[in-house]
Amino acid sequence: MENSVFIGTAWSLLPPVIAIVLAFITKEVYSSLFVGIIAGALLYGQFNPWISFESIFTVMTENIDLNILIFLVMLGMIVILMQKSGGSAAYGRWAGEKIKNKKMALLATTFLGILIFVDDYFNCLTVGSVMRPVTDKYRVSRAKLAYIIDATAAPVCIIAPISSWAAAVNSYVPENAGINGLQLFISTIPFNFYALLTLFMVIYTSARNIDFGSMRVHEENAVKSGDLFTDHKEDFQSAEEIRENPDGKVYDLILPTVMLIVSAVGAMMYTGFSSGAANIQEAFADCDAEISLIFATFITVLFLFFLYVPRKIVTFNDFMASFVKGFQLMIPAVAILTFAWTLKGMTQALGIGDFVSNTVGSASFGLNFVPVVMFIIAIFIAFSTGTSWGTFAILVPIVTSIFGAESLNMMIISVSAVLAGAVCGDHISPISDTTIMSSAGAQCYHMNHVSTQMEYANVPFICCIVGYVIAGFSQNWVISLVVGAVLMVVSLELLKRSGV
Repeated sequence: MENSVFIGTAWSLLPPVIAIVLAFITKEVYSSLFVGIIAGALLYGQFNPWISFESIFTVMTENIDLNILIFLVMLGMIVILMQKSGGSAAYGRWAGEKIKNKKMALLATTFLGILIFVDDYFNCLTVGSVMRPVTDKYRVSRAKLAYIIDATAAPVCIIAPISSWAAAVNSYVPENAGINGLQLFISTIPFNFYALLTLFMVIYTSARNIDFGSMRVHEENAVKSGDLFTDHKEDFQSAEEIRENPDGKVYDLILPTVMLIVSAVGAMMYTGFSSGAANIQEAFADCDAEISLIFATFITVLFLFFLYVPRKIVTFNDFMASFVKGFQLMIPAVAILTFAWTLKGMTQALGIGDFVSNTVGSASFGLNFVPVVMFIIAIFIAFSTGTSWGTFAILVPIVTSIFGAESLNMMIISVSAVLAGAVCGDHISPISDTTIMSSAGAQCYHMNHVSTQMEYANVPFICCIVGYVIAGFSQNWVISLVVGAVLMVVSLELLKRSGV
């Protein structure tokens, strides 16, 4: 229905806005996403019931990523098996001897998240499954765990040259930009203020024991009464009832985790070199991340079979039953992702990319303010659509066309602002797949994570606004980043003292 009068207009923003507003009002994400999808379908079909109905299924079949769903189910199976084996409990006991307090548990979770930089999905679910026993022991709320996972997933990937995100950005840079895509990505790292300041904030708040806003409520509930969930605990009851083998060892968790990471990285390199890459950086840029992750989970499941079943740590019947239990564990994430992908596809069908491109292209503002303007626009798009990569695809070509090779430094700063804004908008969006994955990894009620994450993301957001204004005039990342970091420390200390 490409001749719909709503395509490529401001009406394309209505479906995600409806879904997001309803999610915050009702605290129920499934119906909110569904209403947003229906609204988009009606606009696309110009309120013709049959055309609107058909458009939902067309968009759904075109946008559901079956590879990610397979990866989720397989990873859910791995998580269940590691719990059944007693490996997670054994690791919790071992870590309890090394990690002596809550602060160390928070910092250990943070640094593990930083270490797993290859892919954000992989990061979210792996960190959650490995560190959950430790954070539970020291009464870290699931909302706080979800925040740490989310804050060390995309922000790490967007500053790691060897990651699936680097590959995505590389693919969106036009050939006539005057700089190689990977070189441009590497040049943006020191100017990616949101990613750098968010990582700094996670470490600082963990070390200083700073909680504010609704996160303070979740943390107080966890510390005072042992209630890690605050509400909707029943959504994760099945995962809590898994019987663990008391004879499990620490290596029953460590070895599968290492196998998962090594096989994922190896598969990414293999698919990259198979595509004609000449070196490791090109291999990661050209890799098939989704197939590599599925391969890694498949290899790890086979490894778990030979590690557990012969030792009778897990019976053959329990091993086979873990597939169904793993699927059950991931049902909330699968359901939300399915709706979120459909809503994203519907907004794309309504031409949200064309509307934003035309609006930005016709706007007039001083070149020194381009970085901060692009940062804000990127936040808006990523928040509305729930996708960082889609935001890259829309705005990176626009920025490169504004400056060109003759203003390379300003191009780098502005592309950095786009990448930073995309991650920020992705962080605060309830329909973002990375946000959904973080909730799943922490086994946290999704809207609890969204509400706390949004409050925390406001601090680096404000610091970035100041940073990109300074960078637009100084073109110096050191000055901008230092000012942003100082402003962040002052803000966090004031929040701590105010007790809000």
